[in-house]
Amino acid sequence: MSGSFMGDGFPGRKGGDGWPGGALWEAMEQLRGQFDRKVGARMARGDVRSAVLALLAEKPMHGYQIIHEIEERSGGAWKPSPGSVYPTLQLLADEGLIVAEESNGRKTYSVTDEGRRAAEATAGNSAPWEAESVRESVRATALPKAGIDLAQAAAQVGRSGNPEQVKQAVAVLDEARRKLYSILAQD
Repeated sequence: MSGSFMGDGFPGRKGGDGWPGGALWEAMEQLRGQFDRKVGARMARGDVRSAVLALLAEKPMHGYQIIHEIEERSGGAWKPSPGSVYPTLQLLADEGLIVAEESNGRKTYSVTDEGRRAAEATAGNSAPWEAESVRESVRATALPKAGIDLAQAAAQVGRSGNPEQVKQAVAVLDEARRKLYSILAQD
């Protein structure tokens, strides 16, 4: 992502000499740096195990479905890697909590009766994708990512738009800024 929207087409991006938005680009670079450092929640091994068991107690799934479902339920804040999900699946199978069935060239995993009891024993706890660390990660990554995406779109208009398109983009950005401040003004 580095440099993807702040190439040589924007003179003055480092300090504003020559282009009035130079300070904006510096701020966006700082924001991008914060985003790059914070992206993705790190979860403990037990959280991956709990998440896998909870999902498989709902319905049988294959590994990538599990990864996608966790990412979806966490609002994109937590996407466990295959390197954490597949060993967990193997461990749960070794413990007799899940079984794997080969179907259409994929292993589909489902819980055993013992696995269902284990999942029900923790049913009162919040799901791992609802953990405070995941919610904080959503807050810490979603807004900066949206800001970066917006800045990329603005930069594209600045690079290739005609004067009328630039004028329209400025109006859209002004309106977005006002709406953001109005969110903070709400009770």
